[in-house]
Amino acid sequence: MDVGLKRELEDKVRAGERLTREDGIALYESDDLAWLGGLAHEVRTRKNGDVVHFNVNRHLNMTNVCTASCAYCSFQRKPGEKDAYTMRIEEAVRLAKAMEGENLTELHIVNGLHPNLPWRYYPRSLRELKAALPDVSLKAFTATEIHHFETISGMSASEILDELIDAGLESLTGGGAEIFDWEVRQHIVDHRTHWEDWSRIHRLAHEKGLKTPCTMLYGHIEEPRHRVDHVLRLRELQDETGGFQVFIPLRYQHDFVDMKDGKVRNRLQARTQMATGAEALKTFAVSRLLFDNVPHVKVFWVMHGVQTAQLALQHGADDMDGSVVEYKITHDADNYGTPNKLTREDLLELIRDAGFRPVERNTRYEIIREYDGPDPARRESPQPMRV
Repeated sequence: MDVGLKRELEDKVRAGERLTREDGIALYESDDLAWLGGLAHEVRTRKNGDVVHFNVNRHLNMTNVCTASCAYCSFQRKPGEKDAYTMRIEEAVRLAKAMEGENLTELHIVNGLHPNLPWRYYPRSLRELKAALPDVSLKAFTATEIHHFETISGMSASEILDELIDAGLESLTGGGAEIFDWEVRQHIVDHRTHWEDWSRIHRLAHEKGLKTPCTMLYGHIEEPRHRVDHVLRLRELQDETGGFQVFIPLRYQHDFVDMKDGKVRNRLQARTQMATGAEALKTFAVSRLLFDNVPHVKVFWVMHGVQTAQLALQHGADDMDGSVVEYKITHDADNYGTPNKLTREDLLELIRDAGFRPVERNTRYEIIREYDGPDPARRESPQPMRV
């Protein structure tokens, strides 16, 4: 990138001027990661100071049985397959209550698109989880799942959301987005929920007062222009509704080990290479710079590795996710090396070690507790990049 364009982009960012599609593509073409990260860090500092948010949550994947066979997905199973499972609701409640003593604040529930489970299973599961853990927020179901519920119930998404909210739903999850551009999407997704229905369902959720996350699966067959297009669609929807709290770039992953049944289900794997750490950091930085209207950018440490997650905090991210606990969707497939769980103390140490001040939040980004940052008396105490 030439010096003149760099200066022009710096001036736009510092003036708070909205970046264009062409600006986003130019940022991806830059090979100066230090400059790009520094610019994104300025924006994250302006929005969120020296804070890194986290929460204490548990992921629950109540079934891996799915009608879809998305090219990148190693989680799904068909009915009757050896590793297919569907939890009884009582089992889900037992797993959730196991963390009750750790001051759990959120359950994050995502499932396969089960062809035979009745619609009533889903609101009932929320009601029973809420009854067992009344102080825990329920973040549940992707827009893809809500679209599936329309099919199996004969109800509209609006009616479905009303019933789920009545059962205790506080937020949808951000999944099912992958990459919206059809040029890519037709090769990676094997379900019916594309941009039109994904945006319709999140728009409805926002109209009903829910705040939701939004995501992007990157690092497979897409190009930077597809990432920019994806972010700008979400940015435009955010202009309309204001309902997105956080953007989460999700790093596509290969199957590093065979499944228990010996099958490798990731059909993209033979022709893709995973995003490098530098590409991941660039994606966080460009996303933060383009998303002028979404307050937070989250690094999901499970899919990036703990050290890359810490570096992402210097490249635009201000949220470290949470304790997670048993993330099956990629951990069953890739054996990537991240733990299933980080405790509150683990997260505090990681955030301080990256040079930031930890703040525990709930699902709606309300502050639960603020903690001390790195000890300034320690000579080796890390500090964020200076702005």
